[in-house]
Amino acid sequence: MHPMLTTAVKAARRAGGIINRAAQNLDLLHVSRKAHNDFVSEVDGAAEDAIIKVLRDVYPDHSILAEESGAQGDPEKSEYQWIIDPLDGTTNFLHGFPHYSVSIALMHKNIPAQAVVYNPAANELFTASRGRGAYMNDHRLRVSKRTQLADCLIGTGFPFREFSHAEAYLAMFKDIMPRVAGIRRPGSAALDLAYLAAGRYDGFWELGLSPWDIAAGCLLITEAGGLVGDLEGNATYMHSGNLLGGNPKIFGQLLQVIAPHLTIELKAN
Repeated sequence: MHPMLTTAVKAARRAGGIINRAAQNLDLLHVSRKAHNDFVSEVDGAAEDAIIKVLRDVYPDHSILAEESGAQGDPEKSEYQWIIDPLDGTTNFLHGFPHYSVSIALMHKNIPAQAVVYNPAANELFTASRGRGAYMNDHRLRVSKRTQLADCLIGTGFPFREFSHAEAYLAMFKDIMPRVAGIRRPGSAALDLAYLAAGRYDGFWELGLSPWDIAAGCLLITEAGGLVGDLEGNATYMHSGNLLGGNPKIFGQLLQVIAPHLTIELKAN
């Protein structure tokens, strides 16, 4: 395992330990509301602090972009930036719904180089290094081989913070629903992308994601042989937050269903 990935795994497991301990005493947690339907608990902060400490101890010069504490360090001075979501799926976590994850990605010159997505509730560790493949608990991952949309299980995420694109999203949902075997929305985008890399989903789409939701998951997918893009198939998803992923056969078929519903605003993103 690449030394930088080893450090990221250590950080993710430390955060996972904090999350698992807190999950046993949910009633005692202090929770605040960042925005409508956007909750943060003291666990998010403690997990993020633990991750940053592990990374800083080994790589003090790297810059960091983290969901709760924002940007740290000067990206101009370092070729490396860590992108961190300490607890993706906080709402699930607060309800004792065991689908949430820790996401850590390392960007090198703005290109994903290392990725960890850790599901502490199931002790599933998804990792990838650029050019070296993707793994779950040391098992090599490949995207699914399904070729027909009608046979496919598709992951998604509903708009929950920003509802300006809700109509466009619902139109996509309505068109995809009769064409596939099922749609799932468990509520942690980082973990959903890991599931796509593992072949549990055949495709995935969501609007309005943040870099820390997708940086690690997208490397997992591409290293497992899948494709990721924005809703027009382009590479702007880290900027726009509008993401489509799939195995190579399904990616284009999903694009065709979604494309008619792209509004001018979505294209502008």
